[in-house]
Parts: sequence; C-alpha cells; structure tokens
Amino acid sequence: MTLTPERHRKSSGPGRSKVESEPVGAASPSSSTGNGHAAAAIKPPSKFERLKASSDYLKEPLATELENDKPFFTDGAVQILKFHGSYQQDNRDNRQKGQEKDWQMMLRLRSPAGRIPVPLYLAMDELADRLGNGTLRLTTRQAFQMHGIAKADIREVIGTIVRSMGSTLAACGDINRNVMAPAAPFEKGGYPAARRLADEIADLIAPLAAEGSYLDLWVDGDHSYRFKPAAAVKRARQRQAQGPGFSGDSNEPLYGGTYLPRKFKVAVTVPGDNSVDLLTQDIGLVAFTDPSGRLRGCNVYVGGGMGRTHNKDETFARTADPLGYVAAEHVLDLVQAIVALQRDHGDREQRRHARMKYLIHDRGVEWFRQELGRYLEAPIKPLRAEPKPRLDDYLGWHRQNRGLWFVGLPLLCGRLEGERKRGLRRLVETYQLEARLTPNQDLLLCSIGTSQRSSVKEALAALGFDSPEAPSLLSRHAIACPALPTCGLAITESERILPAVLERLETQLQRLGIERPLLLRMTGCPNGCARPYMAEVGLVGSGVEQYQLWLGGTPNLTQLAVPYLERMPLADLEATLEPLLLLWKNDGGRQSFGQFVSGLGAERIQALLPAES
Repeated sequence: MTLTPERHRKSSGPGRSKVESEPVGAASPSSSTGNGHAAAAIKPPSKFERLKASSDYLKEPLATELENDKPFFTDGAVQILKFHGSYQQDNRDNRQKGQEKDWQMMLRLRSPAGRIPVPLYLAMDELADRLGNGTLRLTTRQAFQMHGIAKADIREVIGTIVRSMGSTLAACGDINRNVMAPAAPFEKGGYPAARRLADEIADLIAPLAAEGSYLDLWVDGDHSYRFKPAAAVKRARQRQAQGPGFSGDSNEPLYGGTYLPRKFKVAVTVPGDNSVDLLTQDIGLVAFTDPSGRLRGCNVYVGGGMGRTHNKDETFARTADPLGYVAAEHVLDLVQAIVALQRDHGDREQRRHARMKYLIHDRGVEWFRQELGRYLEAPIKPLRAEPKPRLDDYLGWHRQNRGLWFVGLPLLCGRLEGERKRGLRRLVETYQLEARLTPNQDLLLCSIGTSQRSSVKEALAALGFDSPEAPSLLSRHAIACPALPTCGLAITESERILPAVLERLETQLQRLGIERPLLLRMTGCPNGCARPYMAEVGLVGSGVEQYQLWLGGTPNLTQLAVPYLERMPLADLEATLEPLLLLWKNDGGRQSFGQFVSGLGAERIQALLPAES
C-alpha cells in the first residue's frame, strides 16, 4: 500500500484549523549562482546570502573569531558556524540581569543512518565529560548532540571527533543535513541497501569546497580526512559540474558559493518501515530491492517539512508529495537534481519561505516534476505499491545475523547521563559494540556475540534495562526537543518535563480503564524539531507553561495533526483530553486515537474542548 499523505494543515486562529488549498503566491526567483532556470528580475541578495557569498566557502568570519579570546562569536560567525555543525547557545537558567551570558556551544554529528563506530562513541563519551556538560543527547535525526562546550574548546572537540571517524560538517546550516535510514543492522531484505544508499547520498551532496574549509579550521588542514565516496558516488559527483545542474562555481559545483536557501533533509527506508518519518523530509526514498538485496529503484516523495512560526499563517507543517519511481541507476542523479532545483528556485529573500515545501506548495508538484526534467534526463515512473507503513522501533533483542545479536534500548528524550552513560560506555568498550541511533531517540547496541549475550543482558539489567522491549505504553514512542535551558528559540519547557507529562497521562489512562497507546510529541516552540505535527497528541510551546494542542496524527506517521487550542495551560491537559479519551474508549473500536479523532470532524472536536479565553 502506497503512502497517501495529506498536504498540510495550518492554524487560522484560536480554536480553528483548515486544510490549505490555495497558494500563498509564487516563489521568488533565486539569487544563487545557478544556471538561471528561475527566469525573472533578480533582486539584490539578502544580508544572509551576502554573508554566505563572502565567507570564502564557509570560512569567514569564523576563522578569524576562533583566534580571539572572547567567550562568544558575533552573529556573522555564528551563522557560518552552523554549517560546521554547531549552534551558539547560553544556559538560560543562569541568566542574570547585567551579567554576561553563560555562553556555550551545542555540537551535532553527521552520522548517516545513525551509525556510531566504537572509536567515535568512546570519543564522544569522553569529550562530553571533559569539555561538555557531562551528557550526550540522541537527536531525532539519528545523531549525537553535545552541549555545554566553551568557545575556547570547540576546535579540540571537533578535531577529536574527526580523528575518531566522525564529522560534524553540514549537521546544521543551509545545506543537506544528516541522512536518515532505519537504524536496525538487519542484514536481510532491503535494509543493507537502504543504509548503503543513505551513506552514498550523504557523500554525494556533501559540499566540496566547504569540506576543505572545514578540515582547514578543525584539523590543521589535514585533507586526508576527506570523505571517501564509493565509485558510483564519485562518478555522480563528476556529473555535478556538467549540464544544467552545475552551479556555475567549479569549486562548489552542486551548491555554489551561497549553498541552499535553507536547510535540506533526506531519508531512505524500506517498504513498510516508517521509523524515519518519511513524509516530513525534503526528499523521502523508499528503496526496493531484488531477492539478493540489490537495489532496484526507489519511490520518491518530495516537499515535507515541520518548521513553522506562531501567528505566521504563511508558515506551516507539510507532508511530502509522491513524485514517482526512479530506477536504481538514476537515484543519485535524481537526488542531486532535486538539490539543484531547490538551489535555483528556492526563496532566498524570505527565510521563513525558503524551504522546498513552500516551493512545491506554491508551484505545485506537477510543475516541480516538469522543472526537474530540465535537470534530470532519467524517466520518473508511477509509484510502486508499498505495504502499509508502520513505526518500527527495534526495542529489545533481535538477531542481527548468524551468531550476532543487537539490542534496542529505550532512552526517553534521548538523554545519556550519570551511571547509565558510564555503564553503556563500559559495554561498548569491553565488547567493542557498534552503536546505532534511532529517529525515536533510542540506542541500539550491535554485533553482540551469542556467547556475550547473557553477560550483556546482566549488565543492562543493572543499568535499568531489565525489559528493554517493554517500556510504558506512552513513553515507547514519545519524543521531545531539548528546549530550555539551552535552546535560544524555546518559549517553554519540553524535554525536562516530558517524563512528568507522560506519568500524568498514564495515570489518567489507568483511571479511565484505557490500555492502549497513543503517540505524544512535545516541543518548546513551533519549529517542530520533535516532529509534533505528526503525533496523535502534539504539544507545541506557545507561552510559559502553555501549549498549542494538535490532534489527529496517526501512529504510523502518515497524517498531519490539526491545531485546536492555541494556548492550553499544561495544568489543564487531563481535563482537556478526557472527553475525547472517554469517547474513544466507548466508540473508537479498533481505531487508533488519532484516527478516531480525525473521523469526528473539527466541529464536534471543538465542542468537546474547553473554550479559550
């Protein structure tokens, strides 16, 4: 069964929602150095575009400011720093009027499909203790995130990561981010091909000149650490400098000197496995393989994205459109053609309108398909049928192959700290276990020998993982963004209070006699880092201890939720949900909570919710 996403839904005022059906206006032509398919009068580039163009391929003013003694970077260097995988933050709990902020850097890895080799895991663990805040965090894009790094230490931290088989290049910024794929190390079916394709795409659309800048800044110019693409990727990268996809800049043939208008996200999966939240990506690929596991081709979805801004109706969450099926020999060319199209046509004047989802919404997927033909000669065929998608999490013990096992460990909010962090390090180090991170912020320990299984089980039980396959009904798939105190965009709490929110709701479900799960996601602002707009219950920070309430996503992540309350006090959560939960219990049958709520219709749902003041 093929994925059948809805386009998008956006808020249209307190307590109301609507499905958007009319475009908000034609996308602005690009001011990039591309080939000029966006034919119109080109306006002067924005301040941000000028900054990228004058950065010498993402070096300045970052390189200069790394040499001063100030505890923070200025705004220009901060923006360039993002392309190198880091955000400048401050600990908001420590803010005092008239005092210097507690400046610190957050650093994020590039780890396609969530793979963390043993040397990199051990290096990250040690760096977090020595130069961070003592914790590591698994992100919803399958990467480690480290907090609390001083500006003076950032070069040592990134250099150590690069020398330990890792990278942070393009983990943030106006560029392709970490490429997602199912984390499970299965060596059956299409899983190996999906992981391999994720690796290939990560190398394919990595920046060329900026990779040199990255190594110049962080490892003293040692270019032996450059990515080492497979032969097929090398051939595809050579084609970036030929034909209509060429940026016009031989040093950065795909991106050009101004890179993309905004961030870009890609995910690969196998038919039926929607662990990667496929429809939230700029490009989503479903990999089909032959019986031997060789890639045959991919179903392609385009134009998903979660980010939005409160009270800005021109911004909205959107699920991806189906584009079609592409044969295996054309997949890499298709991906770089889509990147080039977004480079040339994405909006470089309004950053809120710069994601590819707005380009496709404004122009339409048929226009997109036609325009893509200018960049890609390969045929795009009708979608192949897919089984009904499901949200897999791989928790508990699974056979990896003959003689090897892996175990999935639930980590609520993805935060590793204290004795649990120390104990997992001992296991990784003792048994040389590769780790893999999931989009649900869980951790897989892989390549456990049959003879090691009992001792690993015993050690995990001592760390609180006595039944890793059976977390509570609500915590199993709940995720949250970091929010306070480190995120500068956070309006209110998320990660720090999610455990208490889940405990409250689990107590309520027990009281109501409901023994079924529901998918809850929580963010401290509307940017959507925990993808709350796909949840059955989405809580999106809109004020201090107040949240927008989104309802109606599905457990398999194929339908957008709808906003119903603009500012629900968190204290009112149980009272707000109880009428809907009781109705679901009595009349819902076998439907999930999200499916049931969607079927009620907006008017009836609104009547069951409290009126907003």
